[in-house]
Amino acid sequence: MSVASEAITVLRNVAWAAVWDEGNACHAYARDIDIAFAGGRVIHVGPSYQGPASREIDGRGRLVLPGMINIHTHPTSEPLRKGITDETLSPGFWHSSLYEYLTVFGNDHAGSIAAMRVALAELLCSGVTTVVDLSIPFDGWLDVLGGAGIRAVAAPMFRDARWYTQDGHELKYEWDTAGGKKSFEQALRLIDLANQHPSGRLSGMVCPAQIDTCTADLLRDAHDAAGERNLPFQIHAAQSVTEFHEMQRRHGRSPIQWMADLGVLTDRSIIGHGIFLDHHPWLHWTTRADLGLLADNGATVAHCPTVFVRRGIALNTFGEYARRGINLGIGTDTYPHNYLDELRTTLYTARAVAGSVADLTTGNVFDAATIGGARALRRDDIGRLAVGARADLFLVDLKHPAMMPMREPLRSLIYVAGDRAVQDVFVDGEQVVRDGVCLTIDVAAESQALEEAQARSMAKVPDRDWAGRDTDRLAPMALPMLQGSKP
Repeated sequence: MSVASEAITVLRNVAWAAVWDEGNACHAYARDIDIAFAGGRVIHVGPSYQGPASREIDGRGRLVLPGMINIHTHPTSEPLRKGITDETLSPGFWHSSLYEYLTVFGNDHAGSIAAMRVALAELLCSGVTTVVDLSIPFDGWLDVLGGAGIRAVAAPMFRDARWYTQDGHELKYEWDTAGGKKSFEQALRLIDLANQHPSGRLSGMVCPAQIDTCTADLLRDAHDAAGERNLPFQIHAAQSVTEFHEMQRRHGRSPIQWMADLGVLTDRSIIGHGIFLDHHPWLHWTTRADLGLLADNGATVAHCPTVFVRRGIALNTFGEYARRGINLGIGTDTYPHNYLDELRTTLYTARAVAGSVADLTTGNVFDAATIGGARALRRDDIGRLAVGARADLFLVDLKHPAMMPMREPLRSLIYVAGDRAVQDVFVDGEQVVRDGVCLTIDVAAESQALEEAQARSMAKVPDRDWAGRDTDRLAPMALPMLQGSKP
């Protein structure tokens, strides 16, 4: 079908846009231009589009940006924990919530669907058009992803062992390598199904869950499978002090060094978090090899600041990783799934840790949210506004009070307005958000279902916790209850 016979949408007289400057390989501002797209692809970026148009949208008073790419999120579980894991304590594990908390606040099938839809709607409404979903798969998972209208990379997680603790300070592992192999094979079948999904917006990623829960054989097999299918490969690694010391105990190597030894640290490898490298001050370690290994092997770090800064933990630092030549992408590892909030947290946290505003720029973070994510996913047709790229983009209302006075659009959006100013979102040329409202998901209904799922989850917490504690003991309320008030 020719472009002339397809429905063509034109954004006319766009006040501001971040377009792709091919000659300089960077985003650049353009003013007073037209952007046209048809058949899911951009067909014009520049002055005075003169071709046919099925629909015209007034771009005056609008900022147009390429859709952003979230390379690490857990939408089936994290929204359930709102109001629970905001400031939990776990002194036996350096206050990581991984080992005492995430194992006891589980979700059921209905709750997982509601959580996914709430998270995906929030991502769309904050300008995300591509998401990597790292989930334990369940019946209907791919169809929920496909029905949300977002471009999604399904990353079904698998592993050889599960964590548990019996005392709140010693981490133990229950190993089942036969089960790990079976889960890996099931994940590959799901990835094939994702690539064949009728929505046309799904693809797959090979995702062994955590560096410390997988054997060397499983990691090599998984990385080989990613190479054979030309897929990205992602794993949680260097995400806690506990994990770092466990890998040192087993192998005498840091998690990153062990990955390099195994041959699974390559340009298709995405490291979920990558915080506790051997230079991190919390470790006081004897080597300084990890940053260089990541850079030399072309790996990506998926940076998710919010979930860690809640616990006083931070990458050291975003700017330093970038200066060493490491590709960076950004994810939402926790609630809220508000991507623009995550970008702002990235900027503030890095500067506070570095002790300098010069550690990174707003442009650095916007690059990570767009072309850095695209590079990690091995794609050059998303994360940019250019002719031939996918028509994944969003419009920001420059007349929103939080965007005014309007001198510098990206900084006003990220530091001040956030998702409040996001007006319209398009994925593959299809509108999925209009006037700030998600068109593909009933957010009110799914939020109610999620609240009910949280109540079901909390009722089971004493049976799952090693000490039999309930939710109120694990996560006390921020204020005491007035005497006589209903709890």
